[in-house]
Amino acid sequence: MPTQAFSSQVQSVLDAYLTAALNSSTNSVNIDGRSMQVPYPYPSPADWRDCWIYFLLIDRFHNPSAPPAFTWNKKYGFRQGGTFKGVQAQLTYLQQLGVKAIWLSPVLKNTRPEIDGFAYAYPGYNTQDFFSLEGRFASDGTEATAEIELAELVNEAHARGIYVIVDIVLNHAGRIFDYVWQDQIQPSFTDHGLLYGPPGNEPPIQWMNGFGAPRGDWQNEVSPAGAGPDDTIWPIDLQRPVFFRRRGSKDSDSPGPPLNYVPGDFSVMRQLCAEYDASVPGQEALRVQYGVYPVLSILIRAYQYLMAKYDIDGYRIDTVKYVRADMIATFGNAMREFALSAGKRNFFTFGEIYDSDGTIDEFVGRNGPDTQGFGIDSALDFPLFFQLPVVIKALGPNPPGVEPLAALFKNRNIAEEGQISSHGEAGKYFVSFIDNHDQNARFNAPGTPPEQVSMALALLFTLQGIPCVYYGTEQGLQGTIDGLDACESVREAMWGNLPQPFNPASSFYKSLRAIATLRNGDTVLRYGRLYFREVSGNGHDFGPSTGAGGIIAFSRILSSREVLVVANTSGSNGFNGAVLCDVDINRNGTAFTVAYSNKGTTGTGHTTIAPGVIYAGASSSPSSQIASLPILLAPWEVQILVPKV
Repeated sequence: MPTQAFSSQVQSVLDAYLTAALNSSTNSVNIDGRSMQVPYPYPSPADWRDCWIYFLLIDRFHNPSAPPAFTWNKKYGFRQGGTFKGVQAQLTYLQQLGVKAIWLSPVLKNTRPEIDGFAYAYPGYNTQDFFSLEGRFASDGTEATAEIELAELVNEAHARGIYVIVDIVLNHAGRIFDYVWQDQIQPSFTDHGLLYGPPGNEPPIQWMNGFGAPRGDWQNEVSPAGAGPDDTIWPIDLQRPVFFRRRGSKDSDSPGPPLNYVPGDFSVMRQLCAEYDASVPGQEALRVQYGVYPVLSILIRAYQYLMAKYDIDGYRIDTVKYVRADMIATFGNAMREFALSAGKRNFFTFGEIYDSDGTIDEFVGRNGPDTQGFGIDSALDFPLFFQLPVVIKALGPNPPGVEPLAALFKNRNIAEEGQISSHGEAGKYFVSFIDNHDQNARFNAPGTPPEQVSMALALLFTLQGIPCVYYGTEQGLQGTIDGLDACESVREAMWGNLPQPFNPASSFYKSLRAIATLRNGDTVLRYGRLYFREVSGNGHDFGPSTGAGGIIAFSRILSSREVLVVANTSGSNGFNGAVLCDVDINRNGTAFTVAYSNKGTTGTGHTTIAPGVIYAGASSSPSSQIASLPILLAPWEVQILVPKV
């Protein structure tokens, strides 16, 4: 365990990584009984749109040596026992599914949930040591073995052509201190006068020891004497009270400065002050040691170290919108530049920005605040997540219909005008998903028809973005059996799903593999421009489908190739009509075949050129030449149609 962020031990790891890149080094990896030489450092993909992502919670995924600690599909706020070896054991399964990248939940050492009163630390977001791995993910429970086994996991993933993304946190640490507040020792407080008032009102803190107890002799101490590896926070550089917000718990996303930035803890997870400024008088020693922003410098060093030691390919950054945007941009640029120095030309950073497109634009890519770089590369596509499930399922007392989906991308195109070099480039800035570990229900909640699940996946993989699938989706997992309860209901222990938790014969697995194979093999679905299409019931009058149970229709176009995607969100009515397509590309009667249907539909249809009318609201545009393709859809059917070769 490095005790200092800028120690010789840390520097030697960074130097060795860069030297390996200069020497075009390789790792020898045994895969399925044969030895392979894998480049080290492992080179980045040319474009992350080529790499759909499989997201898994390490603790909930697999342990080949032991069953889950508790009933696999009931709510359980403690560790179930998943390990690095458990993930490695299923790499063949993931490779056969077509996975191109795995996103691992955080791997760094956390506070001890079983004794510090905070049960939910098992997902990994309660960091206690930013330079050490979580020993509980090792087969023997030790940090030394965890280091070996994470390296083996990454090496084998690379040998199988799978990139590894690790979840990281810049916003907060675990419960590494308690407050002395109104003469009481308290884990948290929510007094708004302190939480949202001007800095300077912070109460004293007492650092925690490794048994979950605050130490009175460590009150407001810098680098408390005698602290061991399980006490307080590490590296030692972070053991300064002023490096933390110390303002109590946030209880809302609404108050605070712009971008819904809330200056406070997340429950008992202590918020770091990433923008702590050492340029003011009296901070000369800190500035000499760390630069203008000490906390940010330490975090940058920690995550460069993690990248170098385990050859990581990308970072998903938790709770991004609660860190000042220029700090996120500086961090993203620092990761990019260090990775470039090691020959990774496209190290990937994407953020959790649980908000609208407008807020996302403040942090990502060319929209970010740093004119000297490009900020972080991408963001989780929460705006799409807010729309896609409700459109497919027609949820709510007044279902929104299918219109919001097209409106989302239309507005996005307008917002990105002048920011991107082409309409098709937009997809690289978003990692799209239909559910994840932070929701209170999976998309495939109990009662969801399987056709809606396959429809959602087909749309996810054909709309613009980098698709991300939550673990267990391919096995039809539906969440815990004891109801909805923020987050806990979607975190089953997958390997407890006996007798065959990793079943390649599952209908969900086969459907996802077919969709993924189609995307993996077709550049149009990865890079193409996106156009929502009008539909018709008579082949002459075309307009956008409206209302709940309507038709979702769009094209992806790349150069002179068009792929059509048409989905019927009605569970009771079929569709027998036509969809518009590009008249210039298809004027010669292009033959389209059904490359995928969740209903098993096959067949070929030809585009026709004929007069028609296109309606847009109250206006209409008669045309002597429109191209259309006949479409026949069963209830809840989605088809992906490609030009016949």
